[in-house]
Amino acid sequence: MSEVPRPDDAPGESSPERPSTTPPDAPSSTSEILGAALGGAARRAGLDPASGKSTGHVVWAAMGGWRGILESVLPGVVFLVVWTATYDPDPDVRSGNLLLSLGLSVGLAAVFTAVRLVQRQSASAAIGGLVAAAAAAALSLWTGRGEDSFIPGFLTNTIYGTAFLVSALIGWPLIGLAVGFLMGEGTAWRADKRKRRAFFWLSIAWAGLFAARLIVQLPLYFSGNVTALGTLKLVMGLPLFAPLVAVTWLAVRALYPRRESDAKTGDE
Repeated sequence: MSEVPRPDDAPGESSPERPSTTPPDAPSSTSEILGAALGGAARRAGLDPASGKSTGHVVWAAMGGWRGILESVLPGVVFLVVWTATYDPDPDVRSGNLLLSLGLSVGLAAVFTAVRLVQRQSASAAIGGLVAAAAAAALSLWTGRGEDSFIPGFLTNTIYGTAFLVSALIGWPLIGLAVGFLMGEGTAWRADKRKRRAFFWLSIAWAGLFAARLIVQLPLYFSGNVTALGTLKLVMGLPLFAPLVAVTWLAVRALYPRRESDAKTGDE
């Protein structure tokens, strides 16, 4: 799954002092376990509302900085450029073009992963990207169709979108579970109508993002338009992800306003 704007941090309404940011110990319920998993992942990605970071800093961290952006975008760009430049309607020639395009794309992802491993940096995201790229390439080479390399992405968007949508509809939005863990209140936010409503709509917004990708890209997949499909995948990737991260962050900050002492020490 990109220039990042830095929208001003929105001050929240006054409210009682927020709970301790220490996560609850020994989660015992399914919701707490899921919240701990989601909150831990968000914290590792730099999305901790209790950290006092500016919106721009958080969005940049969520994308992984310049390196994360390059690792996310360049393999897809290489595949798209090489496929478009070498495309030939002859099936025999096209199979060679497909192999070249996928080989260069996966090879670049492998280089990014190797560099992180050599530098002894966290390579989990890069390894995950490499595995996904390799799986997509294997599927596409097996079928001989360039558009089939996008199927894993469709499945990912379907799973994520469904999870966000269902969680919101049953009253346990994933955004709320993650934030509740990060802010140290567990599931107590469900007793607050304002928070519950905000987390519902934020989860719906994320479900909408994943649904929009499918709605726009699936017709191109069925028409076999690999160039348009690859282009729209890039356009609907980080350029849509970053603003939604910013909106989510600002909404959560409004629900959990920082204390004056936090605001003085936080990055503005």
